[in-house]
Amino acid sequence: MATTSDLPAPLGPVDVRLTRWMARHGVPLLRVSLGIVFLWFGALKFFPGLSPAQDLAARTITVLSFGFVSPSISLPVLAAWECLIGLGLLTGRLMRLTLLLLAAQMAGTLTPLVLFPSEVFTRVPYAPTLEGQYIIKNAVLISAALVLGATVRGGGLVADPLGGSDEPNVNR
Repeated sequence: MATTSDLPAPLGPVDVRLTRWMARHGVPLLRVSLGIVFLWFGALKFFPGLSPAQDLAARTITVLSFGFVSPSISLPVLAAWECLIGLGLLTGRLMRLTLLLLAAQMAGTLTPLVLFPSEVFTRVPYAPTLEGQYIIKNAVLISAALVLGATVRGGGLVADPLGGSDEPNVNR
């Protein structure tokens, strides 16, 4: 673990300030950027042909619902669901509910890896297609949601967890 003493003397104060800035603003920026992604990708699904994921999403929901939910129903519901997640993240309101909706959506998003492996991999399991890459990148979204979930009870990032003498802790 690097400390400011590992840096050349003139860089120590800069490192401390940057670390404090990142600790103070990292979680809110993560929440907003994740909200933008969900709102944007959800909104695309309201317009047929604009979302590269819509066909695979519709087929996945059809299979998961045993054919009871048609794409004419599932795509607008999925679009609204993703937009609600995006709005919840952007506003920071009802975060527990928002993260629950996100977890359910992510579970559905990952299922094509199992349901349609020949469509999401050119060589199973190590060479994903473009659609497969689109799905696999959700690992980052899930990780971001876990970080946000750790803050719903007031948690946050700490710039200097040991309370060193360089600068005061951002959470004090």
